[in-house]
Amino acid sequence: MQDVVIIGAGPAGLSAAYKLLKQNKNLNVTILEASGHIGGISRTQVFEDNRMDLGGHRFFTKSKEVMDLWTEIMPLQGAPSKDDILLNREVEVNEGGPDPEATDKVLLRRRRISRIYFLKKFFDYPLSLKMQTFANMGLLRTLNAGFGYVYASIFKRPEKTLEDFYINRFGKPLYEMFFEGYTEKVWGIHPSEISPDWGAQRVKGLSLFKALLNVLLKPFKKSGKVETSLIEEFFYPAKGPGSLYEHMHDEIVKMGGNVELHRTVNKIETSENEIMKIWAEDEKGSSYEYNPGAVFSSMPVKDLIYAAGSNAPSNVAEIADNLPYRDFMTVGLLVDSLAIKNNSGIKTISDIVPDCWIYVQDRDVRLGRVQIFNNWSPYMVSDYKETVFIGLEYFCSEGDELWTMKDSDFIQMAIEEVSQIGMIKKESVLKSTLVRQKKAYPAYFGAYKDFDKVKAYLDTLDNLYCIGRNGQHRYNNMDHSILTGMHAVDVYLSGSKNKEQIWQINTEEEYHETSKE
Repeated sequence: MQDVVIIGAGPAGLSAAYKLLKQNKNLNVTILEASGHIGGISRTQVFEDNRMDLGGHRFFTKSKEVMDLWTEIMPLQGAPSKDDILLNREVEVNEGGPDPEATDKVLLRRRRISRIYFLKKFFDYPLSLKMQTFANMGLLRTLNAGFGYVYASIFKRPEKTLEDFYINRFGKPLYEMFFEGYTEKVWGIHPSEISPDWGAQRVKGLSLFKALLNVLLKPFKKSGKVETSLIEEFFYPAKGPGSLYEHMHDEIVKMGGNVELHRTVNKIETSENEIMKIWAEDEKGSSYEYNPGAVFSSMPVKDLIYAAGSNAPSNVAEIADNLPYRDFMTVGLLVDSLAIKNNSGIKTISDIVPDCWIYVQDRDVRLGRVQIFNNWSPYMVSDYKETVFIGLEYFCSEGDELWTMKDSDFIQMAIEEVSQIGMIKKESVLKSTLVRQKKAYPAYFGAYKDFDKVKAYLDTLDNLYCIGRNGQHRYNNMDHSILTGMHAVDVYLSGSKNKEQIWQINTEEEYHETSKE
């Protein structure tokens, strides 16, 4: 029986383990997870019976393979959810599916509403060409935006940076209003210093022209033929994304898989183009040795190469050591009400604004996004009718001013900022909590320009398969991360040493534009 070690119990690692055990019972599969949680950055944090989604994870994919996996673990709802019932709202249900009022092992169908908050007004995200958009911007800004877009459409810039990427698609005035400041919040550096690769993956084919085209062609489009950034619906586990991966974990254990929490991989021994041994340390400092026939790694590339020590070439080690990441902090606030009014025309419980995410463009605050967990799922908040649970999201770097701030000081700063922009009143806060997440976002600047050298070295290790966001140092969506795990299993079971199909996920334009069906 061959031993397979999977590093990381996030979506990629869990999906790889699940598929391996489903397809080959003669494998001894062990998952090593450094934290005490299941789900990686897709986990759900529980706070006094309220639930936080760290970063916001929509379950949307153009891959039938991924959708089949999700619904195999957690079926689509077969009856209305709590808020659907209270609002007398019609919702498409799956005949024979579970009732959300009876079980939390269910995927809800949710309406996607994410807006930009700028000038203390709401703008659609992605930007739409509605009269309200122009009214909110004002006449002068609208004229500038129009002329800027026309100019950018005629005089294309060479796309050497993320700034070039955005200006080519939206024009300079809109870029400066809606992308420049926010992008700098996320990455900590100006878009002119960031590779355009990030825009190609996250914004994909989206542009002002495609936004207009989407409006005009919407009545004629078949389901699923829409830009990822323009989706209007998504699925979501009743009790947050982490609950789906916790159920997947349970199925892995039932099939004989072994999941070891608090196991930080700190040493890797290689010989003749293979990983021979792995050592991991628990929270008490005890060491554990593994002799894998194959390794699926979703741990940060920086840490993986560091663990390999002198086994890795010195130039590769230097590049990996300097790979940049952005870390993430979320303040959870339980409040009795929001101060912003719901002028959307969309009915909600307690008439709160209907947004899942709100992107904060105000440059006077460091706050990046606000999540309203009530709108992701009514089952995320214990007293759904009387309280609102929000997440205030900040982007930072481990060791910087924000990351090292005392919890109480950070929470107080966040309360001050969200009240400053008019979203809540300070006295409405009932309870608060803070969560830090290391290496949430692999970054596309600095040493990243030489990442191909690191990738080339990793590919020389025949029994290593790099998967997931951190395992490939690529800002993947959740479904892309899952696909890397599933495709890595295909390559491993086939006996092939060519891993290029794993690395190519989320780079092919065809995948961005069309369904995989």
